[in-house]
Amino acid sequence: MTKQAILFLSAAAIIISCAKAPESGTAFFENFSYVGNDAIYSRNPLPGEDYVYNPILPGWYSDPSICTNGEGDYYLVTSTFSYFPGVPIFHSRDLVNWEQIGNVLDRPSQLPGLDRQQTSEGIFAPDIKYNPSNKTYYMITTNVGVGNFLVKTKDPAGPWSDPIVLPEVQGIDPSFLFDDDGRAYIVNNDDAPDGKPEYDGHRTIRIVEYDLENDCTIGERKVIINKGVDPSKKPIWIEGPHLYKIGGKYYLMAAEGGTGDMHSEVIFRSDSPMGTYKPWGRNPILTQRHLPMDREDPVTCTGHADIIQTPEGEWWGVFLGCRPIGNGFENLGRETFMMKVRWSEDGFPIFTEGEQTIPLTVRHEGVTAGSNPTFGNFSKMDEFEGKELAPEWMTLRRPAGELLSLENGVLSLKCSENKATERTTPALVLRRLQHHAFSCSTSMTFNPAGSEAAGILLYKDEGHQYFLKVCLDGDKRTATVEKIGQEPEILGTITLEGKPSDPIELTVKSDDGLAFDFLCKEKGGKISAVATGIDASYLSTAKAGGFTGTTIGLYAVK
Repeated sequence: MTKQAILFLSAAAIIISCAKAPESGTAFFENFSYVGNDAIYSRNPLPGEDYVYNPILPGWYSDPSICTNGEGDYYLVTSTFSYFPGVPIFHSRDLVNWEQIGNVLDRPSQLPGLDRQQTSEGIFAPDIKYNPSNKTYYMITTNVGVGNFLVKTKDPAGPWSDPIVLPEVQGIDPSFLFDDDGRAYIVNNDDAPDGKPEYDGHRTIRIVEYDLENDCTIGERKVIINKGVDPSKKPIWIEGPHLYKIGGKYYLMAAEGGTGDMHSEVIFRSDSPMGTYKPWGRNPILTQRHLPMDREDPVTCTGHADIIQTPEGEWWGVFLGCRPIGNGFENLGRETFMMKVRWSEDGFPIFTEGEQTIPLTVRHEGVTAGSNPTFGNFSKMDEFEGKELAPEWMTLRRPAGELLSLENGVLSLKCSENKATERTTPALVLRRLQHHAFSCSTSMTFNPAGSEAAGILLYKDEGHQYFLKVCLDGDKRTATVEKIGQEPEILGTITLEGKPSDPIELTVKSDDGLAFDFLCKEKGGKISAVATGIDASYLSTAKAGGFTGTTIGLYAVK
C-alpha cells in the first residue's frame, strides 16, 4: 500500500473513490523535510576528520549544562521555556557525536502551571549533575511563576521523577554541587539583599546545603556573591551559577552583564563552599562584548557556561552564543557552543582572553563525526513512521492530545479553536530553525471549510508568526501567507486549481536568513511563489524580544 493510500484511509469519512475529498476539519501530513545550507560551512571546510563545527547544537539550544558519570558518558541539557516536552537531553561518548535520547520533562505532571505562561516564560536554565555517591542524575531548574524544583533518575534516558519542589530556594537558575565528602549544595541567582536593589539588575548568588537523604534544603541560605565581580561598577544580572570543587578549591562560575551583547562569564574561588569567594583578577573568562561589531561571522552574547573534565584530563566547556547576520539580527536564538578550556598559571579556567574569538572549528584529537552530526549543514526527513513523534518535535505548554494523531505514516492535526496567538495548546507541532539558509517542506492533504486553515507556521512567540496556509477565500481554495501579530496582514495568495483530495506541497525557505520565500506545488503542477522576499527580522529577538529562537512546523486552526 502506498503512503498516499494510507493517508486517505486515515480519515474516517474517506470514500475510496479519488473523486471525493476528505472531510474538512483535519489536515493530513505525509512528511516534513528540513535542509540546512549555510554558506559559512561551505566557505570553511573542516580542516581534518577530527574537527567539528561550532555551534555543536545550532538553533535555539540556550543555557547548556553538561555532566559526566566518570565512565565515558556525557549528558547535555538546555532550556525550553514554555514548549513541551521540556529540557531536551543529549548523550555522547566522545563530546563530538551527540544524540537526543529524550526529554527530561515529558509529562504534564512535571510542568505544573505551564499552560498559563507566555512563550519566553516556563523552564529556565536547567542544570544536570551526576552524584556518584548514590549513582543518581539530578536536573534542577526554574519553572517561572511556579518556583524552583528538581527531578532525578538512575537512567538519563528516563523516566525522570516527578518534581521535588524547593520553596526555600527563591530566584532562578539553581544548580548543584555534589561534594566529595558526601554533602550537596544548591547555588542560584536571587534578589538583592533584603529585596532592596541599589540599581536595576542588582542581583546576588546564594547557597544552601541540600539533604540528599530527605530531599530538602537544610541550614541557612547565604549570600556568597553580591552584585558581581566589581561591585563599584554596578554589574548587572549575575546569574546562571555553577559550583565546582577542583584541586581542593571551590570555583563559582556565573554569567554577568545580561544575556545581550554585554554577556560574559566570570569566575570566583574559595577555600570553602560557603565562602568567602574572591573574583579572579583577569575576569571575564568568556566574552565577545569588546570586539568590533563589524567583524566577519561574529558570535555574540556569549555566556551561561558549564565545564567538564574528560578521563584524559582535558577540560571542555559549553556555553550559549548568537550568530547575527550582518551584525544586525538572527532568528536562530541562543545556540550551544563548545570549546576547550585552558587554565591560567594561577589556577583559573579560561575560555577566551584578549582579542580571541569563538572558533568556528574545534579539534577533538582522534575523534571523528558519525553519519548524523548535530553541527554544520545537515538535512532531516521525517516520514512519521513511528508511533511517536521524534524527540526534537515540540508542542506549546502541553501535549496536543486528541488534536494530534500519528498512524500509518501520516501525521493528522485536527483544526482547533486554540490559536498559536494565545496561551493555550493549539494543533501545532514545531522544531527548531537551525540554519540561516534553509528549506522546509511538507506534503499535505486538506479540504478546508469555513475559517479552517492548515499548513506551515514559522513561530517566534504569540505575537510574531508567519503562516503559509491552505484555506478558503469565498468558495475557492487558496494558498495564502499571513503575517500574524498586532496588525495581521495577508502577504500573498494564489488560487488552487487541484482537487482537495490531492496532496499539495508547501515550502518555506530562505537563502540567507534575511528573507523568507513561501512556495506551493500542486499535484502534477509547477512550483508557484505565494510570497517572496518576506522580512525575516520580524521573527528575530532584536524585534520580537524574548529568550527563544524561531521554530517551524505544522499547524491546523479554525
